[in-house]
Amino acid sequence: MEISRIGEAAKKAAVKTAQLSTGVKNDILQRAADALIRNKERIIEINKEDVKNALANGVKQSFIDRLTLTEKRIEDMALGLREIAMLNDPVGEYVYGKTLPNGLIIQQKRVPLGVVAIIFESRPNVTADAFGLCLKSGNAVILRGGKEAIKTNVAIVSVFKEVLREAGLSEDTVQILEDTSHEKAAELMKANEYIDVLIPRGSARLINTVINNSTIPCIQTGIGNCHIYVDKTGDLKKAVDIIINAKTQRSGVCNAVETILVHEDIAAELLPVMGKELLERNVEIRGDETVNKYIPESKKATEEDWATEYEDYILAVKTVKTLDEVIEHIGKYGTKHSESIITEDYSNAQRFLNEIDAAAVYVNASTRFTDGGQFGFGAEIGISTQKLHARGPMGLKELTTTKYVIFGNGQVRK
Repeated sequence: MEISRIGEAAKKAAVKTAQLSTGVKNDILQRAADALIRNKERIIEINKEDVKNALANGVKQSFIDRLTLTEKRIEDMALGLREIAMLNDPVGEYVYGKTLPNGLIIQQKRVPLGVVAIIFESRPNVTADAFGLCLKSGNAVILRGGKEAIKTNVAIVSVFKEVLREAGLSEDTVQILEDTSHEKAAELMKANEYIDVLIPRGSARLINTVINNSTIPCIQTGIGNCHIYVDKTGDLKKAVDIIINAKTQRSGVCNAVETILVHEDIAAELLPVMGKELLERNVEIRGDETVNKYIPESKKATEEDWATEYEDYILAVKTVKTLDEVIEHIGKYGTKHSESIITEDYSNAQRFLNEIDAAAVYVNASTRFTDGGQFGFGAEIGISTQKLHARGPMGLKELTTTKYVIFGNGQVRK
């Protein structure tokens, strides 16, 4: 399928989607959720083919976890659509208003971005989240998933297209690029004539490829070399519980912790307990000399380990002397995603919050909460790690822009 044909169809659909009432959009979302539930057995069977092929191609286990759909995961996808339907519609919201001395009334209101393209890897739930969020925010969406999940993604999109047809709307409101070749992805990245915003979601390699090659404005998402710093005043039980959750609750996601920084004053007390808990959960630990001393099973860390987003059961651990060292380390190796401090010291907590440059900074909590659903957005289109337009979990408002609406009565500029 030609990118120009997909783009033209998306532009036409976006004009109509932008004018849909909140009630119509919510009705479609509820129908789409019902349709996912009705078709869940068929989707799961198709998904099994994708999983089988991925295993045969040696895809690592964390990616298999992302790829695999169960009844519960499909039910969660449907629930996500229903939650989006319950959210306030940002389209048409006035965010600014002023009357000038010459009588001109200037107002600024939220409007859809237009056509959003998303390039992502093996998480079929992204397909449902993207459809739901883009529809509710009045956008058309073009999806390009990874080859590992192509059959599953096509099946999910076909369900949504059927719902749109039954509602008398353009099925081009959501489209999927079935050709998963790099050449076709490169062509999509250059389609700025049709696409207003491109959002890459996946590995650092994918995101950097899109950022470096796209002629379409991009919102950078997802790269998560996340840290947890355990301060010398930190509660050790809290620290262990938070670290275990942040690393093992789901290791293959961008908000999982990848590096633990431990104040040297508590290393002797914390590291053996933390190490035991992590090793029991099959986490490989790579640490500095002090870590190797207190956790004999750990491996010696290299410079590369501090900069790596493992997305796996691997964790880098380093001891530090001061908060200044922590801030410097995160500034050098972090990806501006999610960072957390475990401390009972108010001043240290405030310094961490103020001086760490990241989309989400935590005190005494797991980095795993950086998520649109957890933040009450219903779902997310991605987690932006940049500073323009959107930052952190991207919900409905982040999929809109604004325009000025000016009312006059014959005014001319002198």
